[in-house]
Amino acid sequence: MELKLERIYDKPQDLSGYRVLVDRLWPRGISKVNAKLDEWEKEIAPSKELRKWFSHDPEKFPDFKTKYIAELDDNPKTSDFIKLIGEHLKTTNVILLYGAKDRENNQAVVLKHYLTDHLGQF
Repeated sequence: MELKLERIYDKPQDLSGYRVLVDRLWPRGISKVNAKLDEWEKEIAPSKELRKWFSHDPEKFPDFKTKYIAELDDNPKTSDFIKLIGEHLKTTNVILLYGAKDRENNQAVVLKHYLTDHLGQF
C-alpha cells in the first residue's frame, strides 16, 4: 500500500484509504463531516511555537524541517503514530491531510519522509 499526501481543501482523491489530518489546528471552512477523516492527529503536528516561527516561509523550510524532525524524535506520541500508520499500510493506503497552501514546503511533506524513514523499524 502507499503513503500519500493530500491537501484537505482539494477534492478527496482516495476515500478508500485511511485519512489522517496532521495539522494542529482545524482547517478553516472545512466541516468535520465533509473532511471525511478517520483520525485527527494534532499531537504529531509541529508545536505552536515552531508553526508560528515558520509561518509558511519557504526560505525557512530547511531549518523548519530540521526543527520539526527534532520535535518528532522527542515526541512520546511519535512511535505510536508510526505503528498506527504501519498497521494501516498493511491493508490500505494512508493519506496524510494538511491545510497549507504550499504543497512542497509544509509539515506533511516532512512527516511523510519521516514516516518512510522509520516505518521499517516497527
